[in-house]
Amino acid sequence: MLCLLATPLAVGAAQPGAVGTAPADKAAAASTAGSTTALAAASTAGPAGPASADACPPLLDRSFARLQDETQLDLCRFAGKVLLVVNTASYCGFTKQYQGLEALYARYADRGLVVLGFPSNDFKQEASSNREIAELCFDTYGVKFPMFVPSQVTGTGANPLYADLARITGQQPAWNFHKYLVARDGRTVTGFPSKVGPLDRKLLAEIEASLDAR
Repeated sequence: MLCLLATPLAVGAAQPGAVGTAPADKAAAASTAGSTTALAAASTAGPAGPASADACPPLLDRSFARLQDETQLDLCRFAGKVLLVVNTASYCGFTKQYQGLEALYARYADRGLVVLGFPSNDFKQEASSNREIAELCFDTYGVKFPMFVPSQVTGTGANPLYADLARITGQQPAWNFHKYLVARDGRTVTGFPSKVGPLDRKLLAEIEASLDAR
């Protein structure tokens, strides 16, 4: 599959109150009350489940190794879904958000929400082995949503998905458990800082609106 990526750019915090939409070849950030919404260059999302190259938005046209067995998982299978993308860590004050994230997934999976967890040691609070991370999220917190092997989520070495999410929103994660809500079209992305928990009313409202949109 062809992956249409822009060169990752270094980004900082978005300006409060700044609102805009991106043209087809350049994404722009929009920030309001601790969240950021933007429109990325991408095609309209196809049906839920495995998608053809033509139906898969460029944002999702990539694969990552799963945490439990390191087999590749193609994100195109989530085309047409609402995605909550979260960078996780095992030894953080926000680690208990795993509980809320799993509760969200259990509540909304049938309506089309998928939570994607990306462990990262960018903030020096992740375990040193995949096995330890897996035991924490799968055994301790009972996580059933997709989790991936650790990767970088900030800076010039960020994995391709996070590089694009930062470019689209104008925000890269400032800490563990930053959240990106990706709409069904695979183009509209809203960012939420770590302090906005999975069951926060603002996030729930955005998820509900995204799930209802067709």
